[in-house]
Amino acid sequence: MTSALEVVRTGAQVLLEDAGRPGLAAVGVGRSGAADRGAYRLACRLVGHRDDPAALEVLLGGLVVRARGRVLVAVTGAVGPLVVGGRPAPHAAVLELRDGAELALGAPTAGLRSYLAVRGGLDVPAVLGSRSTDVLSGIGPAPVRPGDVLPVGPAPATFPHVDHAVVPPPAPGEVVLDVLPGPRASWVGGLASVTRGGWVVGPDSDRVGVRLRPVDAPVERLPEHAGDELPSEGVVRGAVQLPPGGEAVVFLADHPVTGGYPVVAVLTEASADRAAQLRPGQAVRLRAVTTPAR
Repeated sequence: MTSALEVVRTGAQVLLEDAGRPGLAAVGVGRSGAADRGAYRLACRLVGHRDDPAALEVLLGGLVVRARGRVLVAVTGAVGPLVVGGRPAPHAAVLELRDGAELALGAPTAGLRSYLAVRGGLDVPAVLGSRSTDVLSGIGPAPVRPGDVLPVGPAPATFPHVDHAVVPPPAPGEVVLDVLPGPRASWVGGLASVTRGGWVVGPDSDRVGVRLRPVDAPVERLPEHAGDELPSEGVVRGAVQLPPGGEAVVFLADHPVTGGYPVVAVLTEASADRAAQLRPGQAVRLRAVTTPAR
């Protein structure tokens, strides 16, 4: 019997995501993939995957799925009430869904995005080598809807090594994001200009980017760069772009492949994952580092 997940209910947004489409920026296709790569990879490892299968990225909970056949799953990322077969279940743990059993994921108390990985992966058609949904370009599977039946692929040869991973949940208060100098840091006098004050996450944030509003004075270009314009240049996940007005935009998984505003800083890989869990209104502080933490 082929197993599957039947989608009973979705919340704000549920997307299929994997590790994305690397290597296609030259033809205008962004990588996309899971917004919080660390949480996604942890969920996959818990169910025995060393590769990058398609999983569900759940925004602010609200997901209910029903197992068709026996299914092994793990839920990571933002932590909220999790119920399996009518009983509370732990996050970051290997969970068995028997045929007909339902998994319900409530709204998280902190963070935005949870990840539900399935042993065998969700076997939907790939687009350009990936099963990720890119909300900016529209490439990839459609957002998951109630009534969808998502087939589960063949189980990997490797088996789960642990049944529970002890990991800290996303922080509910002020979040510190580590940044390295961007290619245009000199336009604002270096990293000190973006790290000396606090920021607040704006409501118009999504998988493309997080908008940060300065708590104090806006960051301004140096006088010698006040009227400078840039041709579009390549940008990466974690790039901190400075449009006119002093706000900052931190690019996330579905960022465009080029941008015309100066990139004054770049988040480390781990901080880009933390940025994917930021909520509107949450306080943020940028911290300069010289090398990414290992």
